[in-house]
Amino acid sequence: MSSAPIDPSPPSVIKDRRLRFLIWQSISTVSVYLFSSLLHLRLGHFSLSDSLLSFLALHAFLLLLSSSFLLLLSPCPAPAASLPELSTTLRKSAFKWAIGGFPRPDFTVDSVSRAWRSLKSIFFLVVCVVAGIFSVVAACWDSDEGAYSLRLRGAVFGLVYGAYYLASKRWILKFPIIQRPLFYSFKKRFYSSFTSALKMSVRWFVYSFMLLLFLPAEYQIKGTIGRWLISQIRVLLGIFTFSFCWEISHHLLQVVHTRRCIFAPPQGSAAGETNPSETLLEVLEQSPPKSLLQHLAYLDLCIVSENNTEQWRRAAFFEESGETYRQVIRACLRPLENFTSKLVEGLEGRYGDCSDLFLKQMSLPMDFHTYSKLNAAFDDYELCAWSSRSLAALTVCSRHKDRYKVAQLSSCNTAAVSTLLTALLAVEACLGKKTGGPSKQFLSPTSMKWATVEEQCELHNQAYAMADVLRASIYQIVSAFWVDMQTSAKSMVLDKNWISEAKPLFGARSVLVQKLLDFLDYRAV
Repeated sequence: MSSAPIDPSPPSVIKDRRLRFLIWQSISTVSVYLFSSLLHLRLGHFSLSDSLLSFLALHAFLLLLSSSFLLLLSPCPAPAASLPELSTTLRKSAFKWAIGGFPRPDFTVDSVSRAWRSLKSIFFLVVCVVAGIFSVVAACWDSDEGAYSLRLRGAVFGLVYGAYYLASKRWILKFPIIQRPLFYSFKKRFYSSFTSALKMSVRWFVYSFMLLLFLPAEYQIKGTIGRWLISQIRVLLGIFTFSFCWEISHHLLQVVHTRRCIFAPPQGSAAGETNPSETLLEVLEQSPPKSLLQHLAYLDLCIVSENNTEQWRRAAFFEESGETYRQVIRACLRPLENFTSKLVEGLEGRYGDCSDLFLKQMSLPMDFHTYSKLNAAFDDYELCAWSSRSLAALTVCSRHKDRYKVAQLSSCNTAAVSTLLTALLAVEACLGKKTGGPSKQFLSPTSMKWATVEEQCELHNQAYAMADVLRASIYQIVSAFWVDMQTSAKSMVLDKNWISEAKPLFGARSVLVQKLLDFLDYRAV
């Protein structure tokens, strides 16, 4: 498995990736422009000075667009303020600063972050329009169309591209399930970039051509049909050139920033022999929430926990004092607990027993406010999935690697099983699935109307995917400790040995025990 080089300095990871992205983007731009210049040789007059000036202008505004890509980049969805909310916030802030007497506006962190995200989006749209105007003019410099029509085409193209980029949330990093070699990832992205750029350029060429039909006569091309046809071919080629560069930049951004980063010193070094987990633990504890650095750290932890390629790093988790293992388990539990708490908040309350849970589930389909809360809980889906897989892999590995029985004596195993079961119950409740035994308050199963999300929506798909990950993680632990759990179940101490004594965030301890028994009987589906 290919991975990024080992970097002993975590703060420089993001800077190095941004620099690497800009370098690769410049190389790809030069290659695409040189190829398009060869086609221009066959379509008319070719001037070296004009071509060089065109390339410099195209590359300069592509760098500006790439900088806006980096500004907008995020590993997970980030809510933005609406235009009325943003205008109200800015007006309130300006009023307070104007009249004085207030040290600073009393805004919450959430409102500031949403306003900042909206300003970034507006800035990105402006950059797309400006880059579209100058890119079309630079790429189509040898066509017979007037400057006004070229600028109009570029402005509309940039506006539509920026709006589509924001609406489809292409600024969110999508980490691949399998980390492929770098060249393979570039090759796959190159093909998709070519296809999407070709579709986009042809589609927009038709739209912009229809738009130009409504321009006054002085802006139309005058001449023979052959001259007009060659001019349109040059415009189409120019639009495809810079749209292909834009798409390559977007895909390069995804490839470079989603590469795995190894947060460990080299094997065999002094730091690698004494404490190889220090850098990883430092990033897990101190990285800002929902940051790219945090996602890279959890991805590295998941790969180390699940694979046997770096056994020396995984073996370092089970050192004699047990403190490293406890810190790693706490780091894995944190995203799952936050995820469960957000789901509970979206489901409006914490449920102490089965009957309360059923009463909450028997309701009309959820409203928009509840749907928004539940949807926001799945923003950290990748972190929760990596944490769940790491938790299961380390718990299973502790059965043979934990010579000092730290996992069992420090209640790490019970915390892992309880947290996974609680998160699974919350996700199943979000899906409207019955999560416990029958209740006396119901007349018949046919009279129940479970509150559920609409099928085939984004929340529905994410909830099912998360439930599958949690279920697979629990089955992994149950399969490894099946004999011990069966013995505990026969001795009526299953809740004591495998369920935490603290009150769960969702449901009750009895529901967790019943769910664990379902897993022991391989009936939890």
